Amino acid sequence: MVSVDAFAVLAEPNRRRILDTLRRAEHSVGELVDALGMSQPAVSKHLKVLREAGFVTCRTAAQQRIYRLDVRPFRAVDGWLEPYRELWTGHRPGEE
Repeated sequence: MVSVDAFAVLAEPNRRRILDTLRRAEHSVGELVDALGMSQPAVSKHLKVLREAGFVTCRTAAQQRIYRLDVRPFRAVDGWLEPYRELWTGHRPGEE
């Protein structure tokens, strides 16, 4: 089951931009700052929210924190969306 919090987290545009960037490869905070043109405090704030919600994980490499996506919350969101997907695919159970 997906919590409403997951949708609140994903509703923020800058968090979605961070997730889109991390979808391609893991990045340090500095790399995200450069890639997104955001301030370091703003990126760190959004990463904290994403980490607490489980959407990203981080590891330490030397003096840097390296962030990457964690797929589990996305699977939960996808599972929640599954019954609605029938609406846009045009396939409904019992209809030919």
